[in-house]
Amino acid sequence: MPTLDDKVVLVTGAGSGIGRAHAELMAARGARVIVNDWVSASAEETVARIEAQGGVARVCVADVSDGAAVRSAFAQAQDALGAVDVLVNNAGIASGLVALEDVDADSIDRMFAITVKGTMLCTQAVLPGMKARRSGSIVNTASIMAFGSHARGSVYAAAKGAIVSLTKTWAREFAPWNIRVNTVAPGRVSTAMTAHLSANAAYEEDMRRRVPLGRRADPEEIATVVAFLASDEASYVTGQVISPNGGEVL
Repeated sequence: MPTLDDKVVLVTGAGSGIGRAHAELMAARGARVIVNDWVSASAEETVARIEAQGGVARVCVADVSDGAAVRSAFAQAQDALGAVDVLVNNAGIASGLVALEDVDADSIDRMFAITVKGTMLCTQAVLPGMKARRSGSIVNTASIMAFGSHARGSVYAAAKGAIVSLTKTWAREFAPWNIRVNTVAPGRVSTAMTAHLSANAAYEEDMRRRVPLGRRADPEEIATVVAFLASDEASYVTGQVISPNGGEVL
């Protein structure tokens, strides 16, 4: 089992869902975890859950699309726990399936601000330290939507496709400093953010038809992939997109 002993891991959007699963698993495997979320109460709940299991964690409140807030909050968190060894860019927002002609400009701006700009700003904030130590692992979050797997999801798909491109670009750019960059691209996952889809009978039928394993993933099943990419056991893995999707995209 990959361990993360003595590493400091920063997980964005870790106040709930997949991000919380990442944070809890990282802590269980020995990491000191910086729990970022823009909602203070959510981040505090994740930290409390980690501490209840004997782990070490600190709250880091910032909207990832706000560069000044990210730099300030990340610096304070690193002062408390140490320099970041692993960054998990998990923060994101949901998007329904909407025909392109019905997409409004505000939804485009918000999606790219959180998903793309946020990933870039958070990476900028930890990169100097990783370069100085000539070591680091960055795990970004895309989606099977980046592969064009669903119609009427162009805004979300475009943002997640950008994450794939950033990952491959950064893997080459940061390699001279021994900084690895990879992406996890989950399929359908059971979280609060996707709970509304369970009430849609047509969506459920489509899921059963398209996913060979016939179910959604639990957040913990995504977290185990991220923990591997974060660990030294993935020391020769960079620029890769790993997609735990139950066989929906082969």
